[in-house]
Amino acid sequence: MSSSYAKERTSKYWLSAWVPVAIGIGVIALESTEMFGADRTSGPLRWLVQGILGAMSDSSWNIWHHYIRKSGHFIGYGTIGLLWLRAWWMTLPRFSFKVDATLAILSTALVACSDEFHQSFLPNRTGVPTDVLLDCCGAITLQIIAYLFIRMRWPKRLVRAA
Repeated sequence: MSSSYAKERTSKYWLSAWVPVAIGIGVIALESTEMFGADRTSGPLRWLVQGILGAMSDSSWNIWHHYIRKSGHFIGYGTIGLLWLRAWWMTLPRFSFKVDATLAILSTALVACSDEFHQSFLPNRTGVPTDVLLDCCGAITLQIIAYLFIRMRWPKRLVRAA
């Protein structure tokens, strides 16, 4: 291992790689509580959406609320997938993007499964496998976007030395 490679792996470097992942998992753990169940988010979200779009019927609101919450899954887990990707990319610098992305998706899936399992024990939450699938789709989609962005902007970063 070269001395410049070893020097860049300080505790500050490791913290910068993994603290964002820990914060992301913490946010998901917080959102996995009873406090963020659909019965508790409906009122505040409805107030916000109706403030922007105007009044809507209960049936229209139920559809909006469903899609807002599912979009939150997709975007939230897409973001945590990117945080995992970044951490694995920094931790395993000699591995390919594909390996790092695979580890990131598996890590995201593990968090999503844990989240849904936890929610299955709460009275106002449901733990459903389709949410895990949605979460993983969010992670995969944002990682594809990240790959395309890196490939267009910095293609040499995708070529790792063996």
